[in-house]
Amino acid sequence: MILLSKETTMEIQSYQNQAELLLKEYLLADSSIPYTSVICGIFSCKMVYDLTQLFSSVYFKSYLILSKVQRNEWNNRSISTVHAIFITVMSLYFVFWSNLYSDNQYAGMIMFRSSALSTFTLGVSVGYFLADIGMIIWFYPSLGGIEYVIHHFLSLTAVAYSMMTGEGQLYTFMVLISETTTPGINLRWYLDTAGMKRSRAYLINGVVIFVTWLVARILLFMYLFYHVYLHFDQVKLVHSYGLLLIFVVPFILSVMNLMWFGKIIKGLRKTLAKRQ
Repeated sequence: MILLSKETTMEIQSYQNQAELLLKEYLLADSSIPYTSVICGIFSCKMVYDLTQLFSSVYFKSYLILSKVQRNEWNNRSISTVHAIFITVMSLYFVFWSNLYSDNQYAGMIMFRSSALSTFTLGVSVGYFLADIGMIIWFYPSLGGIEYVIHHFLSLTAVAYSMMTGEGQLYTFMVLISETTTPGINLRWYLDTAGMKRSRAYLINGVVIFVTWLVARILLFMYLFYHVYLHFDQVKLVHSYGLLLIFVVPFILSVMNLMWFGKIIKGLRKTLAKRQ
């Protein structure tokens, strides 16, 4: 067992106190949270990209034979998967388990409720969308066509506005729950790239994508519009720009979700037909 001198212990305690002060007074201060969280989001994307590149080079032989474009997409999809898991968990917590946006709470109107944690969470997501849309444009169109640019731009605008103003954060988290479909979609690309298109895992993956897309991107959006209807007396008090984001962005995303859902159904039918 290592025994530390009194002076060393006091010095360590001093550094600890300074670190806590820096964290509370600057990095997590209310005025700094939006900027700190965005930086954390961008830094996390870079870290995941580099770790994926390193890990895949060592443990996946198929990664080494991929083209440069495919490697970029492989690494990019790992970023979106990690972000999707993070934001889905946090969004489900805020929407369904946290009391922050509960109708039973009387601490102000739901449309204007926010917390340090909710703002930080949205900031991390803003950082991700900034990093991802930057990569999509840089490698365009290998990482996605114009529909991905539109989707990310709309998401970035809505999430950033909600983060900075604190308005409509509940609806922002409802929309972000749709990211729960991302890991399944990415896994489908990995299976396809690995030559496992005829495997049982590929079929199961298609069914899972169908179910999660139906729940998270169709039914949940219907619930969102119903919730807006029930709380319209509060919604109409939001700033005009916020109203535009509450109504227009979810509507456009809903149309895109329905279009993609049609492609998912067509693809699943095609896969099932081949299995028979």
